[in-house]
Amino acid sequence: MADEKKFAGYICTGCGIGERLDAGQLETTATRDGKMQLCRQHEMLCSAEGVQMIRDDIANEDVTHIMIAACSRRAKVEAFHFPEVAMSRANLREGVIWVRPDTDENRETTQEMADDYIRMACAEVKFMTKPSMAGERKLNKNIMVVGGGVTGMSAALEAAAAGYPVHIVEKSGALGGHAAQFYKAIPTRAPYSEPQDPGVAQMIADVEANDLITVHLNSKVAKTEGAPGRFQVQIATESGDTTEVSFGAIVQATGFELYDPSELSQFNYGNSPDIVTNLELEKLAKEADGGPIKRPSDGREVQAVAFVQNVGQNSTEEGQLPYHSGIGDLVAIKQAMYFKELNPGCDTTVLFDNLRTPGAPGEDFYRAGQEKMITFAKGRVNEVVPGDTLEVKFKDLILNDDASMKCDLVVLDVGMVPKVGPDPYAIPLTAEEEEENAAAAEAAEAAGEEAPQVDVESILNLDYRQGTDLPQLKYGFTDSHFICFPYETRRTGIYAAGPVRRPMDIRQARDDATGAAMKAIQAAEHAAVGQAVHPRSGDLSYPSFRREGCTQCKRCTVECPFGAINEDEERYPVFNEERCRRCGTCMGACPVRVISFENYSVDTVGQQIKNVDIPEEWDEKPRILVLACENDAYPALDQAAMNGVEINPWARVIPVRCLGSVSLSWITDSLNNGFDGIVLMGCQKGDDYQCHFVKGSEMGLERMSKVGDTLETLNLEPERVASYEVAITDVERAPKLINDMAETVEKIGLSPFKF
Repeated sequence: MADEKKFAGYICTGCGIGERLDAGQLETTATRDGKMQLCRQHEMLCSAEGVQMIRDDIANEDVTHIMIAACSRRAKVEAFHFPEVAMSRANLREGVIWVRPDTDENRETTQEMADDYIRMACAEVKFMTKPSMAGERKLNKNIMVVGGGVTGMSAALEAAAAGYPVHIVEKSGALGGHAAQFYKAIPTRAPYSEPQDPGVAQMIADVEANDLITVHLNSKVAKTEGAPGRFQVQIATESGDTTEVSFGAIVQATGFELYDPSELSQFNYGNSPDIVTNLELEKLAKEADGGPIKRPSDGREVQAVAFVQNVGQNSTEEGQLPYHSGIGDLVAIKQAMYFKELNPGCDTTVLFDNLRTPGAPGEDFYRAGQEKMITFAKGRVNEVVPGDTLEVKFKDLILNDDASMKCDLVVLDVGMVPKVGPDPYAIPLTAEEEEENAAAAEAAEAAGEEAPQVDVESILNLDYRQGTDLPQLKYGFTDSHFICFPYETRRTGIYAAGPVRRPMDIRQARDDATGAAMKAIQAAEHAAVGQAVHPRSGDLSYPSFRREGCTQCKRCTVECPFGAINEDEERYPVFNEERCRRCGTCMGACPVRVISFENYSVDTVGQQIKNVDIPEEWDEKPRILVLACENDAYPALDQAAMNGVEINPWARVIPVRCLGSVSLSWITDSLNNGFDGIVLMGCQKGDDYQCHFVKGSEMGLERMSKVGDTLETLNLEPERVASYEVAITDVERAPKLINDMAETVEKIGLSPFKF
């Protein structure tokens, strides 16, 4: 029968496993306890011969489910790639022999660990089904880029160079964005001594000449529906015309706006045309067309200019930017060089409180500025006084004295504010705040002034129940992690690039665009074959649920970090597999345990827990369950094993996709089965999160914080369950947390459920 299951186990004796463990006993455990119908040993299972042995059994013995007992499931992934069957792996190398000292007194407990991992892997694979692609699919190569600045054009050119048609949607009537107004750019090549041409004009020409790139000017995204591989987007023009295009993936490259310094009264921006922002100076330099830069008020050639750095940035004051844009000092050096080039003899001073010159140009560009006789003065500006001649009053931080200087022009270094839509997860206004806004609007109307605008215009207009735009970090930048996944947002198949992610210069934005374009292509390609993109790249599984058991509690739809679950007209969940990242957070959230994946479910983990051999109380051998995130905690434990860090023999480690996927039933079942302690290891949460599933770890830890009620019901000590945030670098700490639990169990005693 084609639907019959046949289970086979394969035990590797290489890498010291055969020397440290009784392989014959492991085989007996697999066949007797694990009910493997076929079991083989091999001295190097990952070798060509070992892999071929498994392939032959799949082809000739009709094997459908395999259990591989060898190294960590994170090792030899390419060798042990058998997509045609369901597979589990028992970690005997990193998980057993490398974490246990090779002594006679340890031999018994080390063998017990290995036997348990065999039982667990056999139990896991029994409750697995080989994932299969859902439905008929077709590759949609179209990529949409929202934003026609340097970042957007770079993303479009890179995608087009790879053979993917691109549509650029630009709100204004021209390509180029802010950079089109630049006179010159920060240098990107050694010796980093002179500003260089921004290259924007050439980029625009390249875009317009590329047959694979379609440009929509004076246009906006009116609506975005669907998912990776089948986004349906309505592009609306100012005239009201609408075009609908289907896309495989989307890149948001909407760039930045400059912080408005008008509210900072000490700088008197707006009270003198000769007090300008750094972007406005670019326009003055470009308009000079190779001649001297002239001040706006009277057209007089600038003889003295002051650059005031860090205006409204890195501040705790309300209405100012709590972050520093990072590149403002490099911009000031570049612009000061304009005056050395175009206004010979101009007195050029950069007033700074903390000079930052990051990146490749860095120190070299700063030294080049000094050599051009640009003055760098460490001072904190208190006031810019308007007049025919401007006066800059500042505190000299070197001499610790008040000082001032006269100049013709003052340039304010204002920060970059990301151009994003409304944050779908923003904390709603309180009733009091709404009343204050209404009162302010009424007062403005009574005074004949324009009422303050608080609404933020949507950019993507997503048709998602979780909101119309991309989620944001605490400073308003689009949500992505600069180390783990720099372009991925919480909306699968939609990538962010450029200053919408963080402040950056032209070179950084172009590099960023390349990465986002490649990710978008990957998303379109994976969607065509039903595979996940990140972080479980290639995973075909997706969630399903047992409708008759669903209570319509909405926990899954609310807690999904990626907007992958909607509701039908009867309020049952509707899973969108293309949006799904396969984290299992919905599964962990479900109180009635009706959500599962083909290869990861409440049963695949629950049966591992139930198949651990729990010794009788008189054996005095505790058991500690460790549920470790597969992205950070589990790799940390693997690395600890490679470093020879010892782990207590009572521990049994089960990798989970995310702490957010942990079902409370696993906790209660393990305690009821006689486990003496439980350690949960998730990723770091909060603003500097490291969770590959963004909010999964945070939600999992929140659920676990309430497990004390369960322990109280069972009359168990709260110390028996501990939750931790673990980084992938916690190579020493992760094993210690397990060993600490062993000490705790020793102090409070074995679980009463053993008795």
